[in-house]
Amino acid sequence: MRLELDRLDKRFDGNQALRGLSLSVPEFRSLSIIGPSGGGKTTLLRILAGLTVPDDGCVRIDGQTLEFSEMALLAHRRSIGTVFQAYNLFPHLSARDNVLLPLTKVHGVPLPEAEAIADELLARFQLTPHANRRPAELSGGQQQRVAIVRAIAIRPRFLVFDEPTSALDPEMTAEVLDLISELRHEGRDLIIVTHNMGFAREVSDRCVFVAEGQALEEGPSEVVFENPQSPALEAFLARVLRY
Repeated sequence: MRLELDRLDKRFDGNQALRGLSLSVPEFRSLSIIGPSGGGKTTLLRILAGLTVPDDGCVRIDGQTLEFSEMALLAHRRSIGTVFQAYNLFPHLSARDNVLLPLTKVHGVPLPEAEAIADELLARFQLTPHANRRPAELSGGQQQRVAIVRAIAIRPRFLVFDEPTSALDPEMTAEVLDLISELRHEGRDLIIVTHNMGFAREVSDRCVFVAEGQALEEGPSEVVFENPQSPALEAFLARVLRY
């Protein structure tokens, strides 16, 4: 996929989250967005996911301009799969029903077809034994796997991940990152906000560094990590890769 952003601005209660952010990313399969906390990464991701409307600016995905009317944003949100750091599963529903609900109620998939899709994916990701359990009965890693299954079940244009491992312990983190890497190798298009620099470098074709509300550097991941061009990125990598 391709991505073009032109002078994106976004303010929250007087705080400037994005400051005229412009970016052009050529053809990629997986894009990681890295940068310091509070630098604008999640705001940018939420705009790309159709969950936040910028105050100004333009977004083009694969050459198509993203319209910010409610109807257009609803259609856009329905076409992509989004995975949040807090899972966002319905607590009163089983894992299986969390997958079924968007298929049947949002996308209009007939129940028998939706059940076949859900059961196939739950089996693929070793979740069949937990299919009838509610989120509170699952580990964090299992909950995040259910969230990923729910996201890919709708056959999305692309997948968006917002810090998908920030609430997980190291073992569960590795499990979820392996799953996302597997999806990438299947040829799925991914956009990922992550604080895990090793994962960003390994799984991404391209990487963008966002700080102070701007995209300060973008390029092939190996180049971004091995030969940073901006002092801000060089300093950031020195801090986060120190230990």
